[in-house]
Amino acid sequence: MMNDHEATSSCCSASAPTPAAASNNHENLLGGVGKDITTCPVMVGNPVSKKAAEATGLYRDYEDERYYLCCGGCGPAFDSNPAKYAANMA
Repeated sequence: MMNDHEATSSCCSASAPTPAAASNNHENLLGGVGKDITTCPVMVGNPVSKKAAEATGLYRDYEDERYYLCCGGCGPAFDSNPAKYAANMA
């Protein structure tokens, strides 16, 4: 099921830097394995290295939980409705 953000556009195709995207000539931040890997709550299914996301500021804290984002475009989307995107990780 696609969320509203995915239905309108892919944040990773926006002009914002996309350091965690694994393709399209973007830097791959999936250097970690195991417990370091999670998925983006905005672009559900996009893998994200927690360590790399923290190093580049691609995360948000909401209700005592940390959410790791796959690209710069996901930050504003998450900020616009954090409860909605946090629910994607439940």
